[in-house]
Amino acid sequence: RRSHGPLARALATTTSILYLLPGTLAMALLTCLFAWIPPRGKTTSFLARHWALGLLGASGVRVELEIDPAVDPRQGYVVMANHQSNFDVVAMLATLPGTFRFVAKRSLFLIPIFGWALWAGGFIPVHRGDRSKAREVWKAAGRVIAGGHSVLFYPEGTRSRDGRVHAFERGAFLVALKTGAPILPVGIAGALEVMPRGHLSIAPGTIRLRFGAPIDPRAYGVRGIGDLVGHVRRTIGELAGAELA
Repeated sequence: RRSHGPLARALATTTSILYLLPGTLAMALLTCLFAWIPPRGKTTSFLARHWALGLLGASGVRVELEIDPAVDPRQGYVVMANHQSNFDVVAMLATLPGTFRFVAKRSLFLIPIFGWALWAGGFIPVHRGDRSKAREVWKAAGRVIAGGHSVLFYPEGTRSRDGRVHAFERGAFLVALKTGAPILPVGIAGALEVMPRGHLSIAPGTIRLRFGAPIDPRAYGVRGIGDLVGHVRRTIGELAGAELA
């Protein structure tokens, strides 16, 4: 394990900031220019993946990866993971198999250049706190999956402060049931130590990602959504080695 002392944190935070500003600007501009070129999903995923790998390297953060043999990178999945840190997103972008999109707060889409890149890349805005817009998110996610891409959700809705896996919202499960797309459960560990919620400094260390076997939502149906939510939540908790709240 790497040192998490003040000097190590200061160095990791500084180098990540030095990368983040020019790296994000370059990624955003390239996405705006080239994301429209077919195949659209491949270009977007390539740029996002390399931006994330650069940020991990600049921050002194390693990723240990375990992927179940049943995972097919050509398949579009409803990807669900536990949420500990902002670095969860970075680690997932760097390692997700195949091509992908994610659901993000609509406020991010309003940031000049960066937000334009999210729009150009086909990422999905969500209005938090406005349930009337939920159907728009589900429809957009369905279109992405129909195109053969995966969509990443954090069904807890917000980052865990204690590392435990908290209650899941049902929106992502409705997407899976409506599209018939398999659910890909992912357990994340170590991200809380790298950058806890409410902290701006970064501790160099290791984030461990375990991609489990895909789960067929059609085996549960809409009436069995409660059982499906419980099964996926338990699976993600086991993959992450985390307790359920």
